[in-house]
Amino acid sequence: MKRVKKLLLILAFPLMVAWMAVPGDIYLEIAKNIDIFTRIYKDVTLNYVDNINPGEFLRAGIRGMLSALDPYTVFIDEKKQDDVNLMTTGKYGGVGISVGVRNDRVVIVEIMDGYSAQRQGIFVGDIMYMVDSVLITPKNYDDISSLVKGEPGTFVNMTILRGDAPDTLNFTLMREEIILKNVVYYGFYPENSGNAYIKLTGFSRPSGEEVKNAIMELKKKRPVESLIFDLRGNPGGLLDAAVDISSKFLRKGQLVVTTKGRDSSSVRNYYVQQEPLLPDVPMIILINGSSASASEIVAGALQDHDRALVAGTKSFGKGLVQTISPLSYNTSIKITTSRYYTPSGRSIQIVDYAKDSKVIKATENVLTKEFQTDNKRNVYSGGGIMPDTLMEEKKAAEITRALWAKGYIFKFCNNYHNKNKSISFNDIKRDKLFAEFTDFLKSEKFEYESELVKDTYASIENLKTNKNYVSLQGKFDALISEVKDLSKNEINSFREEIVNELLSELAYRYSGTEGKIKKQMEYDTQLNSANSAVSIITDKTKFLKLLNNK
Repeated sequence: MKRVKKLLLILAFPLMVAWMAVPGDIYLEIAKNIDIFTRIYKDVTLNYVDNINPGEFLRAGIRGMLSALDPYTVFIDEKKQDDVNLMTTGKYGGVGISVGVRNDRVVIVEIMDGYSAQRQGIFVGDIMYMVDSVLITPKNYDDISSLVKGEPGTFVNMTILRGDAPDTLNFTLMREEIILKNVVYYGFYPENSGNAYIKLTGFSRPSGEEVKNAIMELKKKRPVESLIFDLRGNPGGLLDAAVDISSKFLRKGQLVVTTKGRDSSSVRNYYVQQEPLLPDVPMIILINGSSASASEIVAGALQDHDRALVAGTKSFGKGLVQTISPLSYNTSIKITTSRYYTPSGRSIQIVDYAKDSKVIKATENVLTKEFQTDNKRNVYSGGGIMPDTLMEEKKAAEITRALWAKGYIFKFCNNYHNKNKSISFNDIKRDKLFAEFTDFLKSEKFEYESELVKDTYASIENLKTNKNYVSLQGKFDALISEVKDLSKNEINSFREEIVNELLSELAYRYSGTEGKIKKQMEYDTQLNSANSAVSIITDKTKFLKLLNNK
């Protein structure tokens, strides 16, 4: 406790000096409230009726304090520091796997190409049974990362279960430096065209170099006549990475983004510092509701300068910038320190966290305002990036979502791959695959109750108090029976969609991430429909009409 008191005094002293030098300002409030907080923390910790864990108690106070701000301002304890390093560097020491919980078992859901787990024959769907001497269950799921990760060159023993086999398999895997890819796929699409396609899923430090390498590799194959840059599902990352990637397409000297803190001295403009790699080719950026932060900086900059047509659905709307500051004991804090603005001056922040807050004094209202691009097209603030051309995403049917949620597609694909490793993926026949899947569902005693069935039951339940219910009960029973029949037939009604999902998942088992993405692209309506990105980018007249708003 003496050490705590000493630390608090050390922290308080410079604050006291500051407010004494500038009486009446914020430092007086800080010092006063530190004193109150310290007394409460000490008195409650020492005098509460039951024993209190001082560390957990303080962390609960920190979480409560920060929850009054925005969800991005958070305390990062020592257990999460690896995640921070991974986000910034895109590297960690591991064996090249990702895990998840399926049907109360911890299973491997991703195998990264070229690393020790793949080389030694571990498969997606394998059940993690033990890491070194630690038995793995969903209860210690949060500890798995620290068990598997470590210094490159060291070893970890992993015991797994595969399929229905009763015996375990043992692997000794060497940890390596794992480099997470930001560019997960690039190629020409359609395959024999001059239209390039790049899919970016993150904005860690190496992402700009990855985009550059992808463009250079594509140029080696043939001239790049147009580009679809896919940012759908990309949650963002580093601001500097967003500026770097924007610089591959904008002219040198153009403004990419402006950040503004709480006062005028914290304004910073970010300009393109290099010549672009693809300065003139027609370009479409695909976004959706999961494209956020750095993705929105890139999309907003290229939209405002009329460098690219933005297509898809409205983006997430995160217009805030965070700064990570290290603290003692291998902890840190991530604080929202500024807002960002696209070159036209718009903020795309969708939620006003200062509204109705007793803690935050707003410096700017989150309002929808009209701005203009370089070509005088109207764009708007306060609600994410609105695409220049809307392309609705095809949503999975309810039955398909249920099959995923209950783990049936994942389990079937594991079993199928384990039994058919020797065949080529191209030899899989759609009709036969669907028949095998329906047989599998029967063996698993799959039961499905659609929302329509649930709503029908609920509606009839509400009518039971009606005086005419008894006389109509036969009709209600017939209605339920008919609705159940419709529900049972949904598997056949959405046969094509379900088979597409099965083939995409199997493509991952047979051909890795690249194979899965290529298969998904075949079924992607935003790429392949009549009003898709491909149809627009390959029609110069249509593209220019949309880009110039004429």
